[in-house]
Amino acid sequence: MNRARLLPLVVPAVLAVAFAALIGRGGSDVTKARLEHAIAPTFANLYVQRATILGEPGITVTTIAASASCDRGGPTVRDVGPGPDWICQITFHDDHGQTQNGKFEVQAKADATYVAGGPSKLVGQATLTDKAGRTVPNPVFEFDGAYDPNS
Repeated sequence: MNRARLLPLVVPAVLAVAFAALIGRGGSDVTKARLEHAIAPTFANLYVQRATILGEPGITVTTIAASASCDRGGPTVRDVGPGPDWICQITFHDDHGQTQNGKFEVQAKADATYVAGGPSKLVGQATLTDKAGRTVPNPVFEFDGAYDPNS
């Protein structure tokens, strides 16, 4: 095969390899620290909203003191990258001042967003009865949020 015929085949292949190498060098925007820093305050704000719906006074983000510890796919998987296999353990003080821990299943997305769902034993069912007797969505049953991909 002569050079003139080989060149159109080689150039795209070389460009594809170079592009893949450049993409691989930048780390994933989804990291353990980014999820932990995003999910705890989002949960706390939504838990305050839940308390307001239920007519429970005195519940604030400060009194909840939520923190998170996230892991992706267990001990053999690096804690980076998008996927539906993230688990975040959220620790917080409930509306009675007791410390609670719950495992939230998290789907982290490459667009810097996530969807989290918690255990119904801890956060309640998908709907709540508000202080006026209406059935309303439970904001902490399943929620979405965003993380800062540059933090």
